[in-house]
Amino acid sequence: MVLQMNTKGKFSLAITVILTFSILVLFGCSAGQTSSASKSEDNEDASANEENTEYPIVIEHAFGETVIESKPERVATVQWANHDVALALGVVPVGFSAANYGVQDGSGMLPWTAEKLEELGAEDPNIFQDTDGLDFEAISDTNPDVILAGYSGITQEDYDILSEIAPVVAYKDGPWLTTWREQVRLDAAGMGMKQEGEQLIKDTENLIKEKASDYPEMKGKKVVFANFSADDLSKIYVYTPEDPRGAFLTELGMEYPESVTDEITDPNSFSLTLSAENADVLNDADILIGYGDESLYQAVKEDPLLGKIPAIERGSVVFIGNNTPLAASGNPNPLSIAYTIDDYLELIGGAIEKLDE
Repeated sequence: MVLQMNTKGKFSLAITVILTFSILVLFGCSAGQTSSASKSEDNEDASANEENTEYPIVIEHAFGETVIESKPERVATVQWANHDVALALGVVPVGFSAANYGVQDGSGMLPWTAEKLEELGAEDPNIFQDTDGLDFEAISDTNPDVILAGYSGITQEDYDILSEIAPVVAYKDGPWLTTWREQVRLDAAGMGMKQEGEQLIKDTENLIKEKASDYPEMKGKKVVFANFSADDLSKIYVYTPEDPRGAFLTELGMEYPESVTDEITDPNSFSLTLSAENADVLNDADILIGYGDESLYQAVKEDPLLGKIPAIERGSVVFIGNNTPLAASGNPNPLSIAYTIDDYLELIGGAIEKLDE
């Protein structure tokens, strides 16, 4: 049976504390002092980091280098999840691109984005409707001091036009190859928040390590993020370990089988296309992960070539509901990781159990 997840469960915890009047007064005074001290320390740390940032900042990327002359006050972001990095660092962008995948309420925002905006007290965010191409006019209207595109697919032409609006932070190596760490480092640097970005990375790494420790059976398992299409079962689309989806799986302790990595001729490619005749390339995978549902799994299982893949035969497959928040979190960032990691690991753990059946 294929394992899948379409929704995010939310839990709430109600706590009622009844104290005598005298204890409440004493506790309130003490807590107030502690809270004030804590906030003061946080503000002092943020101020210290800002004071330690030296300008101009020079950021090298695929299109050359970008110079940030002074602390950006107005931050705009384009394409995938760069706004989530800004939000995770406590900065509400003056405008950001609508999410083009996984949104189920028409808001243009994935749930972790909406949740963080609410936490930061930001109402009515300015969202660029640019899923069919960058809306340069809308971006320009925000009068940004910097434009973040650390994880994106912008072209040289896009970069040149955006650069006429404000300094642009682009990807380092190639489109859609930026890992979540690189995205944080690039976008944080563009906001003059390098130290805060490093702390966000450490906090996220600790979260991943803590959550993964509950699934020690994952370590060393062979995994492939592979996509099948019911419209054309003659091809298999594989996301490489260079793609953020594949990279995150290896971060969880799993490995891509050599039979797959040997097929990758372009080390900078985020995907690989295999013909169904070469489906045996996936034979060494303990687990397959992809987008789809039970009907797609059944179609793949009944296919004379694809159905012979061992992971398909035994059901050690995670098909994530297409166009859902969990599917969108496959391209991870600190906010999406925190929001979905429990669900993701539970599905992977269930697939691993199939290995022993």
